[in-house]
Amino acid sequence: MIIVTGNILAKTETLDELISLGLEHSRRSRFEPGCLAHALHRDCENPMRLVFFEEWTDHAALAEHFKLPTSRLFAKKAFALAAAPPKIEIYGAVAVDIKR
Repeated sequence: MIIVTGNILAKTETLDELISLGLEHSRRSRFEPGCLAHALHRDCENPMRLVFFEEWTDHAALAEHFKLPTSRLFAKKAFALAAAPPKIEIYGAVAVDIKR
């Protein structure tokens, strides 16, 4: 499984638009092949910071997600509205059985 985390620091005047764009992007992404989860959250300690959490089946599915014109347009718009460059991190993950 691939885990993606991302965050965007909004400006006061762009926060509502970034939330709207982020929610639209997450909702659309959930229907893509290989997307297991895609959600936007707001940081409780810094309400201007929006956080994405995503789960993908594999690198190929994530690569296809990044190639989509809608994903590229979202990234371009988010970058333009952000107070600082958005940050994205990608991790390979293995599920751990905690029942033992």
